Amino acid sequence: MKTAIVTDSTAYLTKEEREKYSIHMVPLSVVIDQQSYEEEVSITTEEFYDKVRNEKQLPKTTQPAIGKFVAKYQELAEDYDEVITIHLSSGISGTYQGALQAGDMVEQIEVFGFDSEIACAVQGFYAIQAAKMAAEGKNAKEILPVLEEMRQIMEAYFIVNDLAHLQRGGRLSAGAALIGGLLQIKPILYFNEKVIEPFEKIRTRKKAMKRVEELLAEAVSRHNELDVTIIHANCPEEGQQWMDELQSQYPQCSFKLSYFGPVIGTHLGEGSIGMGWFRKNA
Repeated sequence: MKTAIVTDSTAYLTKEEREKYSIHMVPLSVVIDQQSYEEEVSITTEEFYDKVRNEKQLPKTTQPAIGKFVAKYQELAEDYDEVITIHLSSGISGTYQGALQAGDMVEQIEVFGFDSEIACAVQGFYAIQAAKMAAEGKNAKEILPVLEEMRQIMEAYFIVNDLAHLQRGGRLSAGAALIGGLLQIKPILYFNEKVIEPFEKIRTRKKAMKRVEELLAEAVSRHNELDVTIIHANCPEEGQQWMDELQSQYPQCSFKLSYFGPVIGTHLGEGSIGMGWFRKNA
């Protein structure tokens, strides 16, 4: 039994990671000035932030056409017996539903879906774990319960400079965005029940980052060894510095620097930063 692992571009796995773990990717797209770009394919993250920095109109994001998934599954059917397809939260995108619909349309291979209920590098943790198990010969019935276990010990928090991006993109309520703007706060956000919600309201970015550090410390005290990712929206120096400080503080944990690419960056805005983790070897 050979199991293929598919995810979408919002897992922001590097090309090297995808090749190393044999993970297949279907891209989402951003539309800038009526021009559509597939993220991770026809536009890089750096190019995206350069293009939109002075744009008055927020770019639009689009999920992959179902036909893209159909084509990918048909291609994989030549070498694999089944597919586990892992996607960003169904609460903020229809990508997961589209992937499942495409699976129903392909008879040559069985497709199993997994809603990460999150996004970005934390979503990528699921894909890498599934790929490692698939390489060991495990099948979907063995892999999916492990992903569900990971969900119970996975956390992610992020801090944005401007809530208007999330509000205009329909990913946060107008009321929450208005309160943030009026009070000049830097709320810590997280995924709750598949959607983005405020976790805590903090007055400054520095204090918000310190609070996330406290949440990491609590997780380390419970689980000791964690896989941790620092995620930035075109502020790599700040992200690297934060990661280096935490790596020296928690040498038993593995750290990875990642990024908010075009699709997620559209909704969070440049300068956003976040952190996520799960227990190692879960």
